[in-house]
Formats: sequence, structure tokens, C-alpha cells
Amino acid sequence: MFGGATRYVETLDALVSFVEAHRPTTDELVGWHRGQFANVSSRDSIMRRISYLQQVGFIEQVGEQWRLGDAGRDYIQNGDTETLLRIMCDRNVGLRSLLYALSAGPMTIAEVSHQQLDTHPELGWSRGETDMAKQRTNWLRSMGLVEKRGDEYALTEDGLRFVEGAVVEWADSEWMSTPKEGEMVAGTYATTIHARAVDPEFRATVISRHDRECPVSGVDHPGLLDVAHVLSWSEYPKYRADLTNVLPLSKTHHAAFDRELFTIDRDYRLHVNPSFETESELLQRTIIEQEGERIPLPDESLDPEYLEQHNAALAWV
Repeated sequence: MFGGATRYVETLDALVSFVEAHRPTTDELVGWHRGQFANVSSRDSIMRRISYLQQVGFIEQVGEQWRLGDAGRDYIQNGDTETLLRIMCDRNVGLRSLLYALSAGPMTIAEVSHQQLDTHPELGWSRGETDMAKQRTNWLRSMGLVEKRGDEYALTEDGLRFVEGAVVEWADSEWMSTPKEGEMVAGTYATTIHARAVDPEFRATVISRHDRECPVSGVDHPGLLDVAHVLSWSEYPKYRADLTNVLPLSKTHHAAFDRELFTIDRDYRLHVNPSFETESELLQRTIIEQEGERIPLPDESLDPEYLEQHNAALAWV
């Protein structure tokens, strides 16, 4: 978008107002851009922006004229940041996962680009490319959710508030990854246990942060992984979207963890409930025989205080 890194929303507001009022032709829309923004003359550059807004649904072409699309009419009618964010998240896979990732700490633009590709490989960017990452951070900056601090980008207070609620509010959203032939599609998967669902992009963020693998069992198929909370979902809603309170576990190991058959201490060592007995070779190998072993979790991926608080409630620890 033209207008500067923090003025995307202002540019969008002006453009949709112009289109609504004048229903311009392509030449008129290009001319409007040239009149609005200094040093903007390239028709190709302008048309790339117009094409993007068309893809999102803000504008559409009917015959020789441009008019508001479904998203544009929705935005004009409501005119608030919440509506704009919903439109952008619905049509841009990865915006929410970027907000979740930033909740763990500031990131450089190169780190943002890697995070987006690691979490959503279907985006298909070239490694090292930062243009798309800059556009995404600038949209979030323009909406007041992200701010630039030196060479890093960080969540604002509004961004933090969004993250806290999004893990539940966006649980029914869908995004589709591109599966390989014969592969289970996990893109629209929503983790469900005890009638609970989480935002698919939060789930994707968690799995990506842990190299797409259950650290206890080694299960590495995304369709077989759950998001497990150290401090429980129901009792600690404040920590539902805290990335240092979650880890990916296989469905079986998630159930075993929630049923207190094993736990992890602050040093990431696995401890087994003494009453746990099983004839399952899988459970013996991945839980019972790992008693006292350190689980391969990245340093600082889980908050040790959360682990201690969780374990303090277990009578057998």
C-alpha cells in the first residue's frame, strides 16, 4: 500500500471512499493514485496494489468500472479496526499467527519472514525475501496492533489484548494448507478436547515453534498433534494464548498429560505417576521408560513457573 508504513489504513479509507463515490474506470483509479501520492507514477506498481485489494475483496471490477466488493461494503458500513482486522485475517493466512508469535517477544523483519514461512509453508515465499513480511507488519502497525522499536517489531497493548481473546474467538475460523498427494489435510483442523476448540493459527504457531513434533513421543504428523496447556485451559483462561504455557503433544500423550499420568518439571525432565500401569509398548517406551529423562524442548519454550504451579497440584509429585 502507498502512503507510508503506518498509513495503510488511511490509504485504504481514502481509496474505498473514492471508489464508492465515483465508480472509476481503471484509468481513473490509476490517476487517483498519482494525484494522491507523491512520487507514485508507475502503472504496474499501482495495478499491483489494486489487484491485491481486489483479491481481498475491498473492490471489484464490473465492466469498465470499479466498485466496492463484499469486504469493502462491510468495512464501509462498520468502519472500525475490528472489522478491518477480521477481513484481513480471513483473507491473509498468517496474520494471526504473526500476532501470536510476537506475543513471545519482539522480532526483526527477517525473523517475521521466517516465522511466517515456517508456520505456513503454503505461502510459498522465497527464503530471505522480506517484502511480504514488511507488508504484513505494516498492516498491523497501521491498525495499532504492532509498533516498531529500533530494528524489531513488538505488540502494542491493543495487540496483546487481541491475542488474549483470539485463541477462543477465532476457533471456528478456517485456513487451508496445500497437502501433498495422499496426505491428511490439517489446515482446517481444530483441536477439540472436553468441548474445547482453539484458533487453527494458534495451533499452527505452537506446532511450528516445536519443529512440528511431539517432544515426548516423536509423533510428527500435524493432524495427530494437539495443543496441550500446562496451566489448564478451563482454570487459567488468562494463559490460554501464552506460548510459554503450551506445547504440542500427540493426541494420546495429550490425554495422558491431562489425566496426570505424567508431567514435566522445570528442567524439562519427565516424571511418571507411580500408579500408571500399561501393557502398551508405545506408552511404556515413550512415557514409563523415559522417567527422569530430559524432554527435548527448546530452552525457555515453557515457563518454569507454570510447570511448578502445575506440578504443585499433583499429589504424587
